Amino acid sequence: MAALRRLGRSDIEITRIGLGCWQFSQGKLSSGAYWPELPDAVTDEIVAVSLRGGINWFDTAEAYGFGASERGLSRSLRAAGRANGDVRVATKWFPLARTAGSIRRSIDERLACLHPFEIDLYQIHQPIALATVGAQMDAMADIADAGKIRTVGVSNFSASRMRAAHAALAKRERPLVSNQVKYSLLDRRIESNGVMAAAKELGITIIAYSPLEQGLLSGKFHDDPALVRGARWTRRMRGGLSDRAIARTRPVIDAVKEIAAAHGATPSQVALAWLASFHGDTVVVIPGATKTRHAEENVGALDLALSVKECARLDDVSRAVG
Repeated sequence: MAALRRLGRSDIEITRIGLGCWQFSQGKLSSGAYWPELPDAVTDEIVAVSLRGGINWFDTAEAYGFGASERGLSRSLRAAGRANGDVRVATKWFPLARTAGSIRRSIDERLACLHPFEIDLYQIHQPIALATVGAQMDAMADIADAGKIRTVGVSNFSASRMRAAHAALAKRERPLVSNQVKYSLLDRRIESNGVMAAAKELGITIIAYSPLEQGLLSGKFHDDPALVRGARWTRRMRGGLSDRAIARTRPVIDAVKEIAAAHGATPSQVALAWLASFHGDTVVVIPGATKTRHAEENVGALDLALSVKECARLDDVSRAVG
């Protein structure tokens, strides 16, 4: 069984790798620009493979298809024979053009979409609400006090906003347990902008999304330039696939591939294992999966142990291309 670690300063225990579920959005809203609509049978199998491999938590959001991802996750968990309490579920409130009162008014809809699964972690999705951080945290504490969520987190918050959220919740005698941010071997900004340092100081878990840079760290685009031409336009627009970017990041890919070969692992598994171990228990990772083999790769990284020397090498090479 995969080792568990605490989610922030809470009593919730999670595997160091979870499953990100944006791709379960049924092609609605922005998800359609990144992934095809997944058949229910594929979603069910991705979740089943993740569960069988030892993953015990799943991250979704209100904004992922107007609740489509939440409903799909609930269906797939039930199809796998899981009941409330068997897994840990995280979701997010979308704050665009909304006040803190919306947190209280909309929580029942989130619970309905995820039924019968409770919300173990509820997060502010972006720092763009029409409300102060303090007002948002008060609303989150209110619904936690009402027993509608277990813990509170944020997403895409700067160090200063994260500190403000932590302080506001402390007044309600609740911890801020997490900050979900973009973090990978090719994007280490949180190490220099104060987010990582604040998380370690305050005992807040970093939840790393886009840990494989949408497949770039798998090495597939470096191995086969034709895949770049066939990538969705939104993927190309996000960068990282130009000839210059491919050349710049190749040293990281080469190092990841060499270490993977030594472990009988894949480059993706090495990239995930580095994220989940380099900063001790501070970082957990939520790769997505649109195919069963992606889920199999994810679970294969759960118990992959990199040596101190290997971690240091990846640290050095990724900093050099930063």
